[in-house]
Amino acid sequence: MKPAPFAYARPTDLASAVEALAGNADAKVLAGGQSLVPLLSMRLAAPAMLVDINRLPDLDHVTSDASGVRVGALARHAAVLADDEARRIQPLLALALANVAHATIRNRGTTVGSLVHADAAAEMPVVLCLLGGSVDVVGPRGRRTVAAADLFLGPLESSLAHDEIAVEAFFPALAAHTGVAFREVARRHGDYALCGVAGLVRLEGPRIAEARAGYLSVSDVPTVIDLTPALSSSESLSDEALAAAGELALAALDPQGDIHGTAAYRAQLVRALTARTLRAAYDDAGRRREQP
Repeated sequence: MKPAPFAYARPTDLASAVEALAGNADAKVLAGGQSLVPLLSMRLAAPAMLVDINRLPDLDHVTSDASGVRVGALARHAAVLADDEARRIQPLLALALANVAHATIRNRGTTVGSLVHADAAAEMPVVLCLLGGSVDVVGPRGRRTVAAADLFLGPLESSLAHDEIAVEAFFPALAAHTGVAFREVARRHGDYALCGVAGLVRLEGPRIAEARAGYLSVSDVPTVIDLTPALSSSESLSDEALAAAGELALAALDPQGDIHGTAAYRAQLVRALTARTLRAAYDDAGRRREQP
């Protein structure tokens, strides 16, 4: 199929882009287009106007400091993945980005675009939620920061107003004595995951002080669950504790079946991937604690 007819604007400054959006309540922002263009082609989306922001200056940055990593709206997945400083400051970014589709899509798709597309089957939204990150948006009322917890409202629905443009995402730095990991299962490499888990484990001495996991492709929105109660009672990460963490996660989730997998299969993926991801994050935390 071909997209329905639409008007097209390609402003060269942010103020003009905001003005174009504000002037048409049915306009959409086009950045990488790797999510939007297929929806247009299948006529699952039919905006009256596309506002192409690819000519806006100073939005393709990936900058890192002790506080975290800032990713501009036009920074491609591939650029974030290849950034050594971003990988050092917050390694979960690279771990998750390596699972995003294929290299061709990562070369064009944008990390911020993936966030505001708000697809609960995508990797970047759950990473932002697990890390407690945020997105900066600009609209007619000025600039504001939207916390990850307030960003995702429902399937493909974010809290951005129609006349706001996401200009930057912030991913907090990895804390001391903390490890991260990412695991997902898809039918084929590059497909959307049937289930994915991003994990974070923080140690205090030999004990687990904090363990949280974020889940994708399981709920309508990316979901983060505190699994510390299942793991903090022992000094070693036993199979029994990991199994308890999986059951604790399932109690807060409601896996649904579809043509790709039954609800029971997704529930089993939650159990298995929770254990694998927490184990990997725990080992990562241990290695980082031993580094000078």
